[in-house]
Amino acid sequence: MSTQGHLARRLVQLYLGLALYGASSALLVQAGLGLEPWNVLHQGLAELTGLSIGVVSIVVGAAVLLLWIPLSQRPGLGTVSNVFVVGIAMDGTLAAVPEAHSLAVRIPLLLAGIVLNGVATGLYIAARFGPGPRDGLMTGLHRRTGRSIRLMRTVVEVAVVVTGFVLGGTIGVGTLLYAVSIGPLAQLFLRVFALPSASEGSTVVARRQPRGAILRR
Repeated sequence: MSTQGHLARRLVQLYLGLALYGASSALLVQAGLGLEPWNVLHQGLAELTGLSIGVVSIVVGAAVLLLWIPLSQRPGLGTVSNVFVVGIAMDGTLAAVPEAHSLAVRIPLLLAGIVLNGVATGLYIAARFGPGPRDGLMTGLHRRTGRSIRLMRTVVEVAVVVTGFVLGGTIGVGTLLYAVSIGPLAQLFLRVFALPSASEGSTVVARRQPRGAILRR
């Protein structure tokens, strides 16, 4: 594959992955059985401010990206795109998918949302355009403090879940199911969507993906 064709395919994977990530998060919202950690916070802030959860996601993502500055993190195209595309796709999907009331609908929505999130994660990370702003925060804290990425992720995500829950965000069986399944799903779809390296790179690519930094927004 030519360098231009390789770059075009990566761009398609990037934006398709981000759009599907937002759509998968919206399915979890509509299922109402528990959200992934950062969206518990986003939903809580949305309840507090009256803004849509997608707009809150954009605002929080931009704020987290500012925290990269003292951590000496460099964003890639995927990092900046993540801030906007995921929130827009989430609000768009929420507008298109009706609210579910019965468990017969909510449980399939939950399962579909988690699997689709794994697909989206594989697409987005395999495109290699840089980590999401929230993952970059955790890897930056890892480098600055010397603590493990796992510890940094746990500390940050527990903090956002607790804060989001206090503000009115939804935690439940879906939160737990997401936590235990997203890692294996992401690894599976990373292999499915892995791309061979091109002989020439792009100036907008963040080449190094820190180990252990699986996208969870």
